Amino acid sequence: MKKLFNSRSSMADDMIAGFLAAWPDAAVIGKHPRVVRRRALKIGKVSLLIGNGSGHEPIAMGFVGTGLLDANVVGDVFVAPSPDLILEGIREVTGPAGAILLISRHEGDVINGRTAAMMAEDEGFSVHPLLMYDDISSAPKGQEEDRRGAAGTIFIYKILGAAAEAGLDLTALAELGAEVRDCTRTLGAALNPGISPLTGQQMFSLPEDEVFIGMGVHGEPGVGRRKLGPVRELVAFMLDALLQDRQISPGTRTLVLINGMGGCTMMELLTVFGEVAAGLAARGIPQTAPMIGSFSTTQEMAGFSISLCTPTQRMLDFWQAPHGAPLFPDLHGVGA
Repeated sequence: MKKLFNSRSSMADDMIAGFLAAWPDAAVIGKHPRVVRRRALKIGKVSLLIGNGSGHEPIAMGFVGTGLLDANVVGDVFVAPSPDLILEGIREVTGPAGAILLISRHEGDVINGRTAAMMAEDEGFSVHPLLMYDDISSAPKGQEEDRRGAAGTIFIYKILGAAAEAGLDLTALAELGAEVRDCTRTLGAALNPGISPLTGQQMFSLPEDEVFIGMGVHGEPGVGRRKLGPVRELVAFMLDALLQDRQISPGTRTLVLINGMGGCTMMELLTVFGEVAAGLAARGIPQTAPMIGSFSTTQEMAGFSISLCTPTQRMLDFWQAPHGAPLFPDLHGVGA
């Protein structure tokens, strides 16, 4: 498959240059060219940042801005940034109030993120590494800490970003992040593979009449396959699995995130959301302030994930708080 790039070695840097040229009022380059930080750092607040491999945009670079991420440390395509590089990001944005370092649970991200946090502590910074995980297909119920990070981590990005902007301290933010993580579950389905921009090869193979259930963001194997049929049947299966993993009682207000993996149209994603909303309504579960679109992607992989989060009122207020991140939707005032 054809891809647009100048050279494979410059993919991430060229992308960063384009992002900063498009939204110079929101973000700037840091002292290190792979650190993208918000233009106006707020004195006295706890900083929120993450390091991650590129190739999944708009997450996380597109979420840098007021009320969301203070910085994104950008690695090479599908490769976590090194501990030294993440440390550069911590130095760039962290003041006396400390920092929350978000870590999506994938092996390289966890090792490098935790190492960077320890290095930062040695330099006198107060850094709390917050591990994020939500993919129910990657480990069984009762072993949630072994699960991968998936699109449901977006709830943590936004809620903690708004909470930090509002002035919560490091301890309160760490506790809030754990609360959001604990009330979030995600399950994905992949229809067609993406193409690695590095190798030009498909990330997996799949018969035309089948879908993968639980495919990871790098093409990691899922929990099984299903025959491709009507969307309502696929969504019903996925919704049942999510609610078996974490029960939601009737009357419990629920946030729904429908994330496209890069190759699904908005027509398809809205169809999926319609089936999710109908399935929740049939169970007496009200949904509010949904987020629908392609936010955590794997190149042109065709597929989607469903994330459910049961917020407290405070979480919901932070979820809908105004922000200045260029590629995160405005959810202020959005409701069911």
